[in-house]
Amino acid sequence: QVQLVESGGGLVQAGGSLRLSCTASGSIFSIDAMSWYRQPPGKQRDLVAGTTRGGTTNYADSVRGRFTISRDNAKNTVYLQMNSLKPEDTAVYYCYCNDRTPSIGYAHYWGQGTQVTVSR
Repeated sequence: QVQLVESGGGLVQAGGSLRLSCTASGSIFSIDAMSWYRQPPGKQRDLVAGTTRGGTTNYADSVRGRFTISRDNAKNTVYLQMNSLKPEDTAVYYCYCNDRTPSIGYAHYWGQGTQVTVSR
């Protein structure tokens, strides 16, 4: 089992910045993808940004140019630097990873979520 622990959420004014962190721990084989999703109140959970172990990144159109995802493979940690925040970025942000196991292939894990609130 892998546990994901997120930190860095909070309340910020529009135009401000926040940095989210997520660290994986436990019985890790080889983590490939690490991503951030978000779920606004009453809406579905959608991908914000993702990165592979090899460094490939992808972003939702709504955050491209404002958010930057990065990771430290040695620490099994992924970061999300969020700049120029807008009220519509308000959501619970979830960390996701997949772990390539020798027995069952990829196992999928989610963090508990961290609230990001952007005020006008």
